[in-house]
Amino acid sequence: MNPYLEILRPGNAIMAVIAIFLMAVISGKFTLEALMAGVVVFIVTGAGNSINDYFDHKIDAINKPERPIPSGRISLKTALIYSIFLFVMGIIIAFSINLLLGMIAFLSSVLMIFYARDLKTKCLVGNMSISFLTGLCFVFGGIAVGQIVVSIYLGFFAFLMTMAREIVKDMEDVEGDKIEGAATLPILRGMRTSSILAAAFMILASIGSPLLYFMGIFSVFYLPVLFLAIIIFLYSATSILKDQSVENAKKVSKRIKLGMAITFVAFAVGSPFLATLW
Repeated sequence: MNPYLEILRPGNAIMAVIAIFLMAVISGKFTLEALMAGVVVFIVTGAGNSINDYFDHKIDAINKPERPIPSGRISLKTALIYSIFLFVMGIIIAFSINLLLGMIAFLSSVLMIFYARDLKTKCLVGNMSISFLTGLCFVFGGIAVGQIVVSIYLGFFAFLMTMAREIVKDMEDVEGDKIEGAATLPILRGMRTSSILAAAFMILASIGSPLLYFMGIFSVFYLPVLFLAIIIFLYSATSILKDQSVENAKKVSKRIKLGMAITFVAFAVGSPFLATLW
């Protein structure tokens, strides 16, 4: 893969764009504003991933040596310039949609930079920052299509799921983080405490997410697909509670990501717009 595309981690960026797409599906409004919002989220998320790699080049040399910077395919200076360019481009496009989205894009970009430079290594603060930004993607899309209240509900559950994955990812990267002097939850409180908190977020998301049907936000088609995601989350919670090894944390992290993807499918399948087409 081209290193300038790889450093954006396009898979993660597309996952963020899916939040915009889902809000368009839920509202039934496939507008130019929604398309532009998706472009903004992809660019800004990619810029955030790029600036994160810039600040994390030393720790990535231990945990992820194949990434563009530690592998020598992109220089540090080039990565910084590239990141700033993408942030500016995304913010300009967001302001061209409306003032509120422009301000959100700007503040999100600032948070991403602070996260990469300072917050990532802070116990739970970094995890909460990323989880907040993930949930904010839904709100960003909700503003673009005029479904703000619904987007806040979806953003909340995206926050819960992301918190679980972020904690497990810290468990996965604990050895490299120790060498770098990071103060993540697994380092400060241990792998057992981290597994309990990660499992709690997964269980809370599993218990709470069916409420979106009973609140009338989604149709009955939402429940069968969601049930599959809940099984994955509960299995992942049980697994991480039983085995806190780095190897198992890697497996659980992937399962949580799969569960999130299935949950997003449930959002789409259960949307009022699609329900009218069944």
